[in-house]
Amino acid sequence: MATAKSSATANLGTYHQRMGTDSDGSASTVSDIQQAILGLPEDEYAQLREWFSDLDWERWDKQIEADADEGALDFLIADALEAKEDGTLQEL
Repeated sequence: MATAKSSATANLGTYHQRMGTDSDGSASTVSDIQQAILGLPEDEYAQLREWFSDLDWERWDKQIEADADEGALDFLIADALEAKEDGTLQEL
């Protein structure tokens, strides 16, 4: 998900600036960040929410890719092939 990655990365500097953190995030606690989020104007809150969602999807994509590379999802292919052979495969 290239768009999500570039969007999340592009807004990271703004996020750290708003939250009062260094790029490693070491200057704030979760509680500090929560309080800062509660104080955001609606437009900035929406921007942060979009950034966080993009970051979440980026991490999800990486996890799915890693699981697929490790063969952890192979059972899904086997199940689908078996259902197709049995004639019980459902169209999406």
